Amino acid sequence: MGDQPVSTPPAEHLDLMLRKVDAAQRAGFKYLTIGQHFLYQDFRWLQPIPLLARLAAELDDDVRIGTTVLIGPLHHPVQLAEDLATLDIITRGKLVVGIGTGYLEHEYEVFDRPYKKRYSLLEEQIELMTQLWTQDRVTFHGKFWQVEDRPTHIHPIQQPRPPIWLGAMKEQGVRRAARHGDVWTITPQQTIEQVEGLIDLYVDERRALGLPLTKFPLRRELQVADSFDDALSDFANVARGKYVSYAGQGMGLLDKERVEREFLENVKDHVLLGSGEQVRAQITEIAGRLPIGPLLIRPHWPGMDAAQTEAYLQRVGREVVEPLADLESVDFAAATV
Repeated sequence: MGDQPVSTPPAEHLDLMLRKVDAAQRAGFKYLTIGQHFLYQDFRWLQPIPLLARLAAELDDDVRIGTTVLIGPLHHPVQLAEDLATLDIITRGKLVVGIGTGYLEHEYEVFDRPYKKRYSLLEEQIELMTQLWTQDRVTFHGKFWQVEDRPTHIHPIQQPRPPIWLGAMKEQGVRRAARHGDVWTITPQQTIEQVEGLIDLYVDERRALGLPLTKFPLRRELQVADSFDDALSDFANVARGKYVSYAGQGMGLLDKERVEREFLENVKDHVLLGSGEQVRAQITEIAGRLPIGPLLIRPHWPGMDAAQTEAYLQRVGREVVEPLADLESVDFAAATV
């Protein structure tokens, strides 16, 4: 679940979110997630923790809710740990914590955080939050934050803590995800070939630390239509403007000039496109190459109304989710060399 043009009235925006939750669950989706931005240009991002607390009231028993991703270093770890522990309680232990550094330098400037130290901030933050979630008293002496023998009063339902998903696009980030998270969340802009080249690094890091291997959440854009060409055209109609915005604001792996000039060529190697049969085949092929768990897709692009989003979710549920409900991906042994 994502952003919406600021021209959309706030009450209408909330109604859109509630209708998405209902339609997604009826279509068979099992994870509902949202990201985060501050003082964003042209599009409104409702802040994830209060929004997810509201949406938690709508959850079916077998559906989880999560942040993908929180911009961790912009938050004080004590407040963030207590907010997230509270959200885990509200959801009765259904929370997934997707967290990362973001990519917009101006957000760090507003919060007076050093952008160049964002990765060190994130690592220390996760370490301190884990102690706050798992210990009765905490003493912590870090480079950025200090806690001297203080009691903790809000622990999450999930023990020892909610799952932590860390997004990463390059080698250093993948190693960081292996060390500090439970899984590496594969971003939508990475091709399968790029991911295959990084899996061994992740596995080696986890094994060296004696940590278990859990299948990766895979984020992908997806468009189903009557044919591949129709899906490609439909995707361009709804997504081109947002991709240009991403590239213009510095998102890695996207080149602004190429997105504007050759949108379809720039995106089709990492977007699931085609008829239901074609998309199912693409997902099945990925599952035969990568050890993936949840597949996260975006059902709504800014400017789509609630009826369009509901229709999209119904079609994807009918043609993709339900037929692939029992699909299992390869394990790590088959995906590594």
